[in-house]
Order: sequence, then C-alpha cells, then structure tokens
Amino acid sequence: MAVLSYPGVYVEEVASGVRPIEAASSSTAAFVGLSEMGPDEEALRITSWTEFQRQYGGYISDGYLAHSVFQFFNNGGRQCYIVRITRSDAVTARVRVQNRATAPVSGLTFSAKNRGAWGNYLYLQIEDGSSDTGNTFKISIRKQKEVDLVPEDFMNIAPLETHDNLNMDPTSANYVVNVLSQASRLINAEVDAANVTLQRGFHRGGNAPTMSAGSNLNFLINLDGDGYQQVALPAALANMAAVAAAIQTAVTALTRLKTSTSPTAFTGFTCAVVNAGMPTEHLLLNSGTTSGTSSVSVQNASSNNAAVSLKLGEGNGGYSENGLARRRPANAESIQIGDAAVAAPVLAVTLGTDGTAPLTELSYSAGFTLLNNKTDFSLLSVPGVGTTTMVDEGMAYCRNRTLQDVFYIGEMDQDDDTPSEAESFRNALTTPNSYGAVYFPWIKALDPTGVSAEPILLPPSGYMAGLYARIDASRGVWKAPAGTEATINGAVGLSINLTDTEQGNLNRISVNCLRRFTTSGIVSWGSRTVSSDPEYKYVPVRRVAIMLRVSIYNGIQWAVFEPNDEGLWSQLRLNITSFMMTLFRQGAFQGATSSQAFFVKCDGETTTQADIDLGIVNVLVGFAPLKPAEFVVVKISQKAGQSST
Repeated sequence: MAVLSYPGVYVEEVASGVRPIEAASSSTAAFVGLSEMGPDEEALRITSWTEFQRQYGGYISDGYLAHSVFQFFNNGGRQCYIVRITRSDAVTARVRVQNRATAPVSGLTFSAKNRGAWGNYLYLQIEDGSSDTGNTFKISIRKQKEVDLVPEDFMNIAPLETHDNLNMDPTSANYVVNVLSQASRLINAEVDAANVTLQRGFHRGGNAPTMSAGSNLNFLINLDGDGYQQVALPAALANMAAVAAAIQTAVTALTRLKTSTSPTAFTGFTCAVVNAGMPTEHLLLNSGTTSGTSSVSVQNASSNNAAVSLKLGEGNGGYSENGLARRRPANAESIQIGDAAVAAPVLAVTLGTDGTAPLTELSYSAGFTLLNNKTDFSLLSVPGVGTTTMVDEGMAYCRNRTLQDVFYIGEMDQDDDTPSEAESFRNALTTPNSYGAVYFPWIKALDPTGVSAEPILLPPSGYMAGLYARIDASRGVWKAPAGTEATINGAVGLSINLTDTEQGNLNRISVNCLRRFTTSGIVSWGSRTVSSDPEYKYVPVRRVAIMLRVSIYNGIQWAVFEPNDEGLWSQLRLNITSFMMTLFRQGAFQGATSSQAFFVKCDGETTTQADIDLGIVNVLVGFAPLKPAEFVVVKISQKAGQSST
C-alpha cells in the first residue's frame, strides 16, 4: 500500500486472485535398463533417438533398452529419462600416457567417461595446441565403429570430440582435468601422482637470428607472469654471444613489478646461444626459477624493435614453455583407450569390460532411486525384465512415491507366449495395484542391427509408452490407450495371435492383450490396471487421477503460508474450479453439466476451526471419470407385423 503523503492521484496494482493451474504432463517416460555406454549415477532426460545414441550408444545383445527407447519415439513419445544399469564387476577402460619430460614418467591417465567395454574403442590423437603451442595441447577423440576393424583412413575421419588449447595449470580455465570433466561426454583425465615434473620456464628463439640493425635494439620480456618490461640492448654488439650476454645483463638488472614474483626469476635469468655457427643456431632465454609459474614470454617493442631480427617472440619464430609444460602428455597420432599395446608413450592400460555378474530385479529397482528427485515424468518401464518380481517392484515404487505420480508399464517374459503362461504370470503377482498395467505378448520387429534376417521379439513396454504419449497428445489422458486407433508402429507381428476366447479369459484377470486384426493391423486391445479396486480398474481413470493430483499440487503452492480464511478458500475454489472446467470442456469427465462432472469444496465445513488452529486448509475435489466402452453390445431384432407390399 502506498504511503499517502501529498495531495494527488496514487496508482497501485491489485492482484486479481486468479492463478491459473496448468495441466501436468502425462506422457514423459522413464526407462531403466542396460545400455552400451552412458552415466550410471544419474537419470538423464533424452528428447530424441539421436540424442540417446549420442549419450547411451546403440543396440546391445543382452538388453532391450535401446530397442525400447527407439520404439518409444517411433510410436509418438517426445521425451524420456534414462537410468543405465551396470553390472557390479564392470570395468572402466583406461590408458596411462607418459609426459614430455627429458626422462619421461607417468603423465596422465585417460579413462572412458563411464564403465563398459565401449571405452576400448576410443582413440586419442594428442598434438600441440592451436595457440601457445609450447604450453597447450589438443586432444581429438575418435571411436572405432566395428570390433577389430579400423579403417585405413581412420585418422582422416572427423573426430567425435576435439578439445584444443588444454594445459596442465590447475588454476587455468583450460586445465585439462576440468575441461574434460565438464565438456567431454566420452573421456576424463587424471594427473598421475608421479607427474610432478617442473622446469625453468624458457623461450627458444627462432633459427638463424641476426644482429640488430641501426637503432632496432629493443624488445619486451615477461618473466613468471610479472608483466612486460622493455629490454634495451647496447649498439654495435660484436656477435650473437655478445647479444646473449647483453640480454642477460639487461634482464637481471630489471626490478620485479609484483611482490608475488620471486626475485630469483630475474637474478637467476640466463640467455645463451645454442648450436652456434649452425643453421639451427638460436637464442635460449631461461627464467631463474623452477616452479609451476616459471615462464619467459617475449613481444615486439612498440618502437626500435629488435625482436624480429633476433627471432624472439612467437610471431617471429620463437617458442615458449612454462614450468608445467613438461607435464603435458606426449604427442601421439593414435592411442587406444583400454586396449592399446604397452609401448611408448603408453605406460599401462586397463581393459574395459561390461562384467559378468548376474543381474537381479533388485539391480534394476535400485536404479529407481535415481528418479526420486524427478517430478516431471509419469510413466515407468524396465524393458525386457518381464518377471513377476519386477512388475511388483515397479508398481510398488509408483504407489509409494510421495505424490503417487507415476504409472508402471509392465510385461511378461519372452518365454511366456501362451495364454496359460500369461494367466499364471498374472496370478503370481503378489502386490497388484492400480499404479500399473501388464501387456501381453511380445512384439515381432525387424532387427535394426541387420544381424537377423528374421524378425526378432521385443518387449511391448517401449511401444506402449510411446502409444500412451501419442494418445495423450491427440485425444487426452482420459482416452484409453487402446482401440483401432492405437496401432503399434514398428511391429510386424506378435509372438502369439490370440483368439477372442483366449483374450476374454486374460481380460477377466486384467492382462492387456495386443491383437492383430485384418482391418486395423496390430493394436493395443486392453486398458486395465492390475488392480482389484473397481474404482481404478481402467488405465485412463488412474492416469487422470494422477494428472489431477500433480496439476493441483503444483498449481496451489502459492497458498502455503497465506492467511487461512474465507479469502484464501474462495481463491482456491476459483482457481481449481477454473482448471476443472477447462478439462470438462475438453471432454475429460463424465456428465452433461459441470456440476455432474466435478465439484470443488473449500469452506468452513472442510476446514474447521481446529484445522485452522493447526495451520491446515482442506480442499475437496471430486470428479466423474470417463470409463472406456470396453464392451459394445448391439441388439438386433426383426421388425414384425409389416405387410409385404
């Protein structure tokens, strides 16, 4: 409220009290399973099949995650979370490379970003950086696509990643360890404990320097990052040895500009002629210190410049190395991670493996914990793990989440391919509830790897998750993901073609069947939850309840700590009623009028004085769910008593 202190007009903004509630997403899935590569300590959101391949690799022989994610996108899915499961004895591929010291020692260890045999097919090319070539280096990463087959032009193939101008200075923004940790999805780097090499920073001049001509006697020098200072040489020096001596005399006479710079950098500075009288003759300038900050840099003077004729400075053919430069990994055209031969510059390798330890349902359900902090997904599947224990674990996780905001899409084992086996599977579930559904049978699809000429069997959960998303987008979450429009893209057959009688028996025990019809193709022909509760017998009813719960939960967070009185209650009624009315107009509820379709109650009856004293406001929301027309009965009779004319 404005403070009224002077006569005039005051304008204030007043809140309307309308806070629209947005319908929560109902079609983002989460898949848990084995993959070729990818992080196993977090759940990543993926928005396309291409992104999945980039992060998690391609198809593997001992898991169906990749197949199911492809079919999820193929059937209408838009985004999903991936939780990668790895075996306990899986190993990360590594290679240890020597440094560039005069007497090389263990320099850096490069490792694949995560565990598995996939890292054995990564190749590193190490070369000088594009800028400051003496102190920086570049790493290019390529991947061998086929086992035991490296093309002859492999090094000409564009790398998957290139990281340029890396260095060994932990305080630098281009420190190799930090850059690869944050910017690379393929490798990490670790500096080995033995890699403590330090040297006097130096600047090597270019070959064949000449005496300064005329008045060109100046250049700029920077020792140990102290800052550039001008060096003025005396005229009429007799030879290059005299030039070197004059440079050393002039630099040692300089005074440091920064208190943090060691005086030894100047007092211990040397300059010498190397390879005197030969075509490779050059000047070598050394800092007086041996430390990580030791360095010598040369630039052209602004006037009377002698750096060009003396070949000093990188632009004039010079080359600098700081005190850390020898810690750089040795240059190499191709170093294989994990499977390289141990020969210079490779010091040691660790072969990456996928492991052989058995996986149990607990191995997969443990991955559910990585989804605990994700609140924007609503479907869950463990493709290909079709056991009763897995279905029980999945449905229990969905029901026990704090907001009960996820629905589990389950399936049977590939070998459960008869109606009697499907019935036995359903009856063996120990904790069935309305937060999951089971689909039968497995689906035949063309082998995407091309290995099998015949169709292969794939679990239905990935297909169904995509189908859920497609129906949600086109019709709404209240429409059952079944019927003639629920065609299954990417399917060429089913492991068993059920008869009406066989499906009737399975439908009675809430097994959702996939059927093949002449006119419709392969479709989802069931939409029941695995629940004995008649209120939530159907998949769309449970999923609408989930959507309402999440939407209202997110949409009324503003009410927390508001004054608990009629003003708050009326705002809650207004906002929630507006949200429910929008859904009613979209056809989400049963009933001819809004009063028949839903109600919202928040007043002195739902919230008593005792509740107010406890800081509680109670809102009661009811809805009349649409239930699918599962059985369409048509009665036909003859019309009797008509004349023949």
